[in-house]
Amino acid sequence: MIIYPAIDVLDGRVVRLAKGDFDAVTDYGGDPVAAAQAWRAAGAEWLHLVDLSGARDGARRQQSLVSAITATGLKVQTGGGVRSEADVDAILEAGAHRVVVGSLAVSDPHTVIGWIAKFGADQIAAAFDVRIESGSVYPTLKGWTERAPRTLAELLADYRRAGLAHALVTDVERDGMLQGPNFDLYADLIAARPDMAWQASGGVSSLDDVKALKAAGLGGVIIGRALFEGRLDLTEALAC
Repeated sequence: MIIYPAIDVLDGRVVRLAKGDFDAVTDYGGDPVAAAQAWRAAGAEWLHLVDLSGARDGARRQQSLVSAITATGLKVQTGGGVRSEADVDAILEAGAHRVVVGSLAVSDPHTVIGWIAKFGADQIAAAFDVRIESGSVYPTLKGWTERAPRTLAELLADYRRAGLAHALVTDVERDGMLQGPNFDLYADLIAARPDMAWQASGGVSSLDDVKALKAAGLGGVIIGRALFEGRLDLTEALAC
């Protein structure tokens, strides 16, 4: 299992949002590269970088930051504001190892399937922010304010044929809340698609959470707030 320390960047500053709310911002400082260097020094090999400005405004502008962070020796997966094939190409050209596609992966799977075919399954990850309603898992859209018309299971049927290999799933009720991951959700996903490298995102708050996710068979875990607030030691997490 890969541990992905997460750095979310909004207007050049490292922040975290509670449940994706741009009005609920915690600021952790103005030097994303220094934060990345700290995680690299602690032993991280990968970094999960989110361009919140791009996600908010629909226009990526973090290519130089991607280049600076990959220069530290970290492998980077990054998303936020990815809207076109040109965006994907520019991010990979900047040195990222994997591009994370969010809203478009839900609203226009045909386009994303084309990107998987062109760039390769290892360089594209789908990000699904989901809510559980009456036992069914639904992706969300437009800053988590709208429910997609199709369930996640229905959407994944399209991607099965396309060879999607990497996906990160966030239970939006747990994101940034340090209440623990939704283990039942991830167990169901692994059972349905054991061929995929699933990444857990949202709610991770302790070393026990990390151990349990590894035991469950997750391909990766994204950890943000718990690291910045010292609730979880990255070196210890990597060691387990």
